[in-house]
Formats: sequence, structure tokens, C-alpha cells
Amino acid sequence: MGTSLTPEFWRQFAVLLVIAMAVTFVLSAALDALYLRRVQRRAAQRPPGGIPPALPTTPRPLPTTGRPLVKS
Repeated sequence: MGTSLTPEFWRQFAVLLVIAMAVTFVLSAALDALYLRRVQRRAAQRPPGGIPPALPTTPRPLPTTGRPLVKS
């Protein structure tokens, strides 16, 4: 059973499409603003020099097994 696409259908389709696009635009802008605020807040909390204080500045020594290294 086939139905024809009436002008009322196209009107409702257009209204729903515009609403969906508006919701997408607003949601995208809101999430983008939240993300940028988070990035700026993290940048403001970062210490000068760019190195977090929890990271070591010198490499750790390699573990040794007590045996000398021998080339074969």
C-alpha cells in the first residue's frame, strides 16, 4: 500500500529538520564553549616553564641484575 507525500508532510518535515539543525548548532556551541573553558583553566593552572612538578627531571637508572654484561 503506497502513500503519497502530501504538502502537509513536507511542511512537517521542514519544521522538524530546522528544529534538529537548531538543536545541533546550540549543543555544538555549548560543548565547544565548555571545552575551551576547560582548556583555558588547565593552562592557567600550569606552572611557569611548562613542566609539571610531579614529573622527574632526571632519568631513572636502569635496574641491574648483579651480573656483568658479556658480549658473545
